[in-house]
Amino acid sequence: MTNQASESWPDLQREARIGFAEVIYCEGKTDEQLGKIAAQLFAHHKNVLATRCNQEQFELMRKLNAKLQYHSAAKLAYLHGDKTLRGRGKIAVVTAGTTDIPVAEAAAITAEVMGNVVERYYDLGVAGLHRLLQRREALMQAEVIIAVAGMEGALPSVLGGLLPAPIIALPTSVGYGANLQGITAMLAMLSSCAPGITVVNVDNGFGAGYAAARINRKR
Repeated sequence: MTNQASESWPDLQREARIGFAEVIYCEGKTDEQLGKIAAQLFAHHKNVLATRCNQEQFELMRKLNAKLQYHSAAKLAYLHGDKTLRGRGKIAVVTAGTTDIPVAEAAAITAEVMGNVVERYYDLGVAGLHRLLQRREALMQAEVIIAVAGMEGALPSVLGGLLPAPIIALPTSVGYGANLQGITAMLAMLSSCAPGITVVNVDNGFGAGYAAARINRKR
């Protein structure tokens, strides 16, 4: 009796369908599961992402491919063998504060591995609005903007009132008690009065980077 589930796991046809290989979600996987999935993806794809990856899981996968890289703060392992540009413009990743950077890096690296030029603009939150205004001309050149913020989550609304590009709001769990681990920021972003803002889940840098890459992809 054949095991149909194992025959289709992982999904090696996903890149042909949607433009990028299946992404490994590492959290909760056994070493055996992770090793089998990674080995197959490395054998078939030049670019691979592994999210929610700890140091031990990275070391396990690096034994299968020495070119695998790791961003410890973002908990993201990635193989970036094919550097072909597939985006039609630049993606800007903007953070409100420096403590938002780990989540922002997950978004930025995801977009880069998916074939995009990414520009980083960190620590431009509304508490220092002059810094954001000083970068307005550069941000005007972006095709897509990822706005990363915790606390009260005001940054995407400000950017939405200043810039023409589509904005992906990325709430983080950064903040004091009433921030509710990012729920306050997420609800503020969902309730923004600036039209055209799309919101992803709390701390989902991978999801924001993936969405930006899809929006920016050449046809």
